[in-house]
Amino acid sequence: MTDIIAHRGSKGTHPENTCIAFREAVRVGAERIELDVHLSKDGYLIVMHDETVDRTTDGHGEIQQLTLNELKQLDAGSWFQKNPSVQCVPTLEDVLNCLVEEQFNGFLNIELKTDIIHYEGIEKKIVQQMKQKNWPFRYLYSSFYFPSLVKLKKADPKTEIAFIYESAEDLSQAGPAFALVDSLHPKMSWVLAHEKELITIGKPLRPWTVNRMEEMENCFQLKLAGVHTDFPEEAKFARQNWQEEGET
Repeated sequence: MTDIIAHRGSKGTHPENTCIAFREAVRVGAERIELDVHLSKDGYLIVMHDETVDRTTDGHGEIQQLTLNELKQLDAGSWFQKNPSVQCVPTLEDVLNCLVEEQFNGFLNIELKTDIIHYEGIEKKIVQQMKQKNWPFRYLYSSFYFPSLVKLKKADPKTEIAFIYESAEDLSQAGPAFALVDSLHPKMSWVLAHEKELITIGKPLRPWTVNRMEEMENCFQLKLAGVHTDFPEEAKFARQNWQEEGET
C-alpha cells in the first residue's frame, strides 16, 4: 500500500508546519507526517519551511538571526486564509510532544533544510533530540543536502535516511554516497519522466508534492512507497476509492 504523507502537516487545509496542521494530519489518519527543521540564532531546532519567517508569520528576517524568544512572539497561523488561527512557531520538541499527545503511531519524516544554509551542528542536535526517549512513532531523516545525510548516517546509523531531489542531475551528483541512502524522495515530475526505470531503482520512492488526482492514482498504480501531499484527507479517500475500483 502507498502511504499517505502529510506534507508540512495538512498544509492544504491548515497553516503549514504548525501544531494545528500536525494534529489535523493525525486526525485524518495519515500514515506519515513530514516537517522541516532549521536552527535559530541561539541553537534551537525550529520547524518551518523557509529560511526566513516572512512568508508564514507576521515577522521578518532569517531564522538563523532570530532567537527562540523572538520566534515565539510571532504568529504563524493568521496568514492562512482558508483556516486562520493564531499559532506559535514550534520547535521540533514542541511537535514531538504534540504528536505524542495525539497518539500518533506512524512515521515522522524530519527534513533538514540545510541545502541553502549549512547550519553548523544541526545534524548532531537533531539526533540527540530524537534519542532522548523512545517515541511511540518511527522516524527518518531527509535532506536535499548530501553532506547532512552522510553526517546523520554516521551519528545514527540505524535510522533511515532519504535523499530529496528534483532532477536526474541531482541524483547523479550523489556519487558513491548514494549507497548510504535508504530511500528516495523525488519531485513528482521526475517520477513521471522515469516511469519505465523505477523498477530498477531498488529503493523506496516517495515523491512530492502530489495533489492532482491523476498523479496520485498513477503513484498507487506504480505501487510507490508513499506520496507527499498537502491534502492527506483527500488522498486517503482517493486511495480507498482506487482500491475499491480495483476489486470490482
